[in-house]
Formats: sequence, C-alpha cells, structure tokens
Amino acid sequence: MQSERILIDGPVGAIESVFDYPPQAASAPAPTAWRGIALVAHPHPLYGGTLDNKVAQILAKTFVELGYVSVRPNFRGVGASEGVHDEGNGETDDLVAVVAHARRKLTLDAAPLVLAGFSFGSLVVSRVAKRLSAERPAERMVFVGTAVTRGKVENVPPDTIVIHGETDDTVPLAAVLRWAEPQDLPVIVVPAADHFFHRRLHVIKGIITRAWKD
Repeated sequence: MQSERILIDGPVGAIESVFDYPPQAASAPAPTAWRGIALVAHPHPLYGGTLDNKVAQILAKTFVELGYVSVRPNFRGVGASEGVHDEGNGETDDLVAVVAHARRKLTLDAAPLVLAGFSFGSLVVSRVAKRLSAERPAERMVFVGTAVTRGKVENVPPDTIVIHGETDDTVPLAAVLRWAEPQDLPVIVVPAADHFFHRRLHVIKGIITRAWKD
C-alpha cells in the first residue's frame, strides 16, 4: 500500500490528509485502476483521535485492498490541520472540501464514494452524507463504534454497515440499538469487543470484506 501525506485547503486553513493507494497504482496509476474513493474519519480529536488511529487505519487498509483510494484527513486542530474543534459542524465542512479535492486530484469525479467513520468520525460522516445526498450520494457507508451519545448522528441508508462492540463502555450498545431501531437498521455486534476493538480489528476487516463480496 502506497501512502501520500498532503495538505488540502479547507474552510479555515490546511487539512492534513493521507491518501492510501491500492498496490496496482504502482503499475497503473490511473483512475481505471481504482474502484473509487473511500473517505475514512477518525475518532474524537479531544480524546486523542487522529488519522493514525488503529481502527481508522484498518478501515483504510480494508478499502485499499478492495480497490479504493482511501483518504484519511485529520480533523481541525489535529496534526498539521488548522483550526479548532467545532463539535462536528466545521468538521463536516472540512470533509466535504476533502471529498471535492480528492475527486479533482484523482480525476474520479463520477466514481463511487464510500464514507467510513469510527466513533466521532461516524457522526461527522453521517452529516457529510446528508450534505452530499442531493447531488452525488455515497455508494455505501460504514460506521464503527457509532457515536450516538456525542451528538446527532443522521439517519443512514438501509445498506449501511454498522459495527459495534458488545462491551463498549464509551458508547453503550443499547444507545446504538435505540438509534438504529426506528430506521430498521441492522447492527453487527462483535462479541467481547470494546470501543477500540482491541484484538478485534481483523473482525472489522472481515465483516466489510464479506459485505462487499456479497
């Protein structure tokens, strides 16, 4: 997997982002070699969340192996990203800007877009999806440790993959089930997994990979 770290112009300054490319990009660095773009959003920045978070990395790696170019931005105030934390509001603006930049950079304007988020990142990408839905909606969405106790997580399409740990004590499973129930949205529960999926990262990868092959 090849990676490129760049700065993207955002609404309040630079947005540090890592682009992860499929292996075939080395021999065929063209849009025809890529399945689409997968935007991956990391957990809460005020609690140590960065684009290098292990769950964010396994999401990126999984989508790269499925043929997508993965894009992992740092939220405001994290790493080289400018600005200050904005409770998901400004962060939504930033990720919309990152999607637009990625489409231009990769000349994948009409290509499928996957939105994936871990914890606070799921809250933000739910809002990104709502913002983009009127023009070019995402192909599919993946939420891990959905942060329904951190703010309003928007409703999502029925084919959204929602993965949650049975023993999550940061976002209780019961809260996620209450959010999912009115949407008739299935939740995949990983037994004995905590919020950060210690020793369960391979399970996340397996769930997504199988879902894409079905």
